[in-house]
Amino acid sequence: MKRPRIGVFKFTSCDGCQLSIMNLEEKFLDLLELFDIAYFRETTDRPLTGHFDISIVEGSISTAWQKNDIVDIRERSRYLITIGACATAGGLQALRNWGSITDYKNYIYPSPVIINVLSTSTPISEHVYVDYELWGCPINEKAFSETLISFLIGKKPGIPIYSLCMECKRMGLPCILVSKSEPCLGPVTRAGCGALCPYFQKPCYGCFGPKEDANIESLLKQFQNMGLTQKECILLLDKMNTYAYRKAKIERS
Repeated sequence: MKRPRIGVFKFTSCDGCQLSIMNLEEKFLDLLELFDIAYFRETTDRPLTGHFDISIVEGSISTAWQKNDIVDIRERSRYLITIGACATAGGLQALRNWGSITDYKNYIYPSPVIINVLSTSTPISEHVYVDYELWGCPINEKAFSETLISFLIGKKPGIPIYSLCMECKRMGLPCILVSKSEPCLGPVTRAGCGALCPYFQKPCYGCFGPKEDANIESLLKQFQNMGLTQKECILLLDKMNTYAYRKAKIERS
């Protein structure tokens, strides 16, 4: 049987999600028996040629040439999957969306004129159609493997859309928001990390992005009742999924 052809592409990101794929180690070798990794610059120097059954994209769109490249990748792909906070939500670099890119360049670079970037960092889904999204910073390795195997058997990937609180309840973890009165983003954050931070009695900081129909405004009001200022509440959202949380907040309002 002909193995499905896969391409792995990177835009503006830290490479962390691609490293998560390679951290599968023996399981990654098993995937190589089932799929033809035709393009993956992190692991091979095979040139970009032809079309792909599955294209996997890490990173946000932050430059003009990236806007053109992602359209080309979409046209080459039967299915397109985005992985990680940068590709699904614009990433930490989307903090520029709330400031002045000109000011940032002047503060940081000795020759700002050579920096040619867009004023915003946006997720892949704002530029082309995306078939599936794997959220997280980084992605969950098990979810990645399950998603690829789902394509082989003609099954829709089982990607969680419910909140992190569900994972906490299933694991019998005490609610950080209630028991410790600490601002936890768990009620508005999608599951997928295995409740890693609450397991160590730390509040969720939203690395898997907002769940569907998240009532962010209500949670922020609860934080204000706990003594946080409005600015402190917004800062809780302004991490790797800042663009997604702020967008979800506006759409719900």
